[in-house]
Amino acid sequence: MTEQLILDISPAPPASLDNFVAGANQAALQALRQCAPGRAVYLWGPPGAGRTHLLRAMASRDDSRYFSADEPPQPILRIATDDRPPPGLVAVDDIERFDQAGQAAVFALYNRWRESATRTDAFTLVVSGDRAPKAMSVREDLRTRLGWDLVFRLEHLSDAHRAEAMQQRAQARGLQLQAEVIAWILTHYARDMNRLSALVDALDNYSLVKKRPITLPLLKELLANSRTQSSS
Repeated sequence: MTEQLILDISPAPPASLDNFVAGANQAALQALRQCAPGRAVYLWGPPGAGRTHLLRAMASRDDSRYFSADEPPQPILRIATDDRPPPGLVAVDDIERFDQAGQAAVFALYNRWRESATRTDAFTLVVSGDRAPKAMSVREDLRTRLGWDLVFRLEHLSDAHRAEAMQQRAQARGLQLQAEVIAWILTHYARDMNRLSALVDALDNYSLVKKRPITLPLLKELLANSRTQSSS
């Protein structure tokens, strides 16, 4: 079996509200669980606080769309201006990365969201950014709309919650991480949950390739090999 095939048989679990470790972000998570058509939520916070996880989780529902700045803005503008009913939920990630055309499309989307909020074609709008609405470096009329409804700041997890999140991700892949492995990671590795989650996935894949259990020596070997490959 090739290494690539081994990697393919252990995909990362999809983002969901159930596998999001909230920590101090419980209020935001609860608001998203209860978010009905006609409501909007703006999530902001530093990289690694879980913004993309939550938006992808919300957009995993039926009749939902997820957009990022890496995609052209025309589909967003079509939803904002089309005569047809919009999706039940629209998620727009990393609004600070959108160019002028993208910001204009999201501005129009907010207008449609408000106009339809009390009608049968109402939809849920979830947007994320790296700063509070008033501090966002976007066009002024869009900046004001970011604060039209619910706004939550997402905080980084504590070490205890990071450990819980890593163990939860490992269990979703059928793994059990030893306490010494988690303790070493929290002491010596990045604190960003995106990178920590990626490391858990990489450890799973590496143990399959090497046919060895996940131990502290295996973790150090993986990281040493990664540094060697990145510098070559």
